[in-house]
Amino acid sequence: MTTEIEATLEQLLTATGASRVTLRRDLPGDYAFPVTDEALAPGVASLRDERTVDLRTQPVVRELQAGRQVVQDDCRSAFDDPAFHRMLETYGGLAAQIVTPVHRDGALVAIVSLHQLGSARRWTDEEVAAAADTAARVAELL
Repeated sequence: MTTEIEATLEQLLTATGASRVTLRRDLPGDYAFPVTDEALAPGVASLRDERTVDLRTQPVVRELQAGRQVVQDDCRSAFDDPAFHRMLETYGGLAAQIVTPVHRDGALVAIVSLHQLGSARRWTDEEVAAAADTAARVAELL
């Protein structure tokens, strides 16, 4: 299963030319939504072991819990929340993102995130749809 999921994430990374694609799952334990799978562009750092950002308090996760996909062309202007801005730096200079919820029985069970590091970018309708398609595929594989 993980190999299929990682291949699916890699396809999204390749199709968009982004910096990183992560899958976070809501697993039992002290840390909510750890990165369980990811695809990385050359030279981009992994987030698998990152545990300093508590996603449960992040404004993006509140949007996902409400069932909404989050599309940010310029993350720095998206929220005034200081914890959100610390997260942008912790994640390697996160500048733009598409974050898509994976729900099962009304609960948020996973998150697919597409990251652009360094500078903002305008996501195309095709890239937004590709992120949603990837989340749907991941839902089938979980």
